[in-house]
Amino acid sequence: MSNAAKADIWLILVTILGAIGWILSKEAVLQMPPFLFISLRFLLAGLLLLVFGYSQVRALNWNQCKQAILVGSVFAIGMCFWIMGLYTGVSISVGSFILSSSVIFSPIIANIFFKEKVPISTWSSMPVALLGLAYLTLTEGFEVQKGQLLFILSSLFIALFFVLNSRAANDQTGVAASEKVPALPLTTLSLLTVGVSVAFVSFALESWSSAAENYSTNLLAWVLASAFIATALRFFMQTYAQSLSMASHGVVIMVVEPIWTALLAAAWFAESLSGNDLIGCVLIFAAVIIIRWTLIQGLFKRSTG
Repeated sequence: MSNAAKADIWLILVTILGAIGWILSKEAVLQMPPFLFISLRFLLAGLLLLVFGYSQVRALNWNQCKQAILVGSVFAIGMCFWIMGLYTGVSISVGSFILSSSVIFSPIIANIFFKEKVPISTWSSMPVALLGLAYLTLTEGFEVQKGQLLFILSSLFIALFFVLNSRAANDQTGVAASEKVPALPLTTLSLLTVGVSVAFVSFALESWSSAAENYSTNLLAWVLASAFIATALRFFMQTYAQSLSMASHGVVIMVVEPIWTALLAAAWFAESLSGNDLIGCVLIFAAVIIIRWTLIQGLFKRSTG
């Protein structure tokens, strides 16, 4: 089996775990401070991976460590915006489709920071994506709702995270200054960076006593499942898959994550999309398909060839 085919399989599993993560996180933040939850989720996940990857982490040089810490720092900002968007009560389905717009922002961000050429498909998809975001966010005149704005900001930082993570994990980028970081230590240091960074935010802004007061075995289960299944396993699999194929290829598979998320949200929380929300989600998904249409055609040709 080729590396590209292996990457396809891993990334499909990643999208399912990502959708499960939305459900687990929503259950957890209903019972505890959001930043504390993110900190615990990523610290526990990073520590678990450190148990298995300690020798590989120790073998990294300083340049590789800096790359992993940078990836984790950007990811931490994105996750702070993400969890606050979720905490505001925005529909999980809507939030997941807004976050999927990071697929569209990724090529533009890669161009801004690394001078990578922006495909024509990106510019073609942008008006459709912006129209979709408008349908999702401008529900009351021209005032953007706080929760949707938080998800939009999260999508920008997640896009930058995806670009940096792919460049750190994949030596196929052709950038001489970039030194490949193996998947396990890269994921471990990135997750630990998120956990530690957000812990400081939580300590400064939140009361941890409320988490102790609301402690239950159910809450512990949500936190542990989020940490070990939806974080440690998911992001290790994602980084490993990204090390097998180019960043753009990985993004193609991951466009289905909001579909899984919407289906799970409907089954778990009885959420449904209608009116402007449905139109907006469809437009964003259409924009994602447009931007990756050539690669999607390539996947179908390969699978039927």
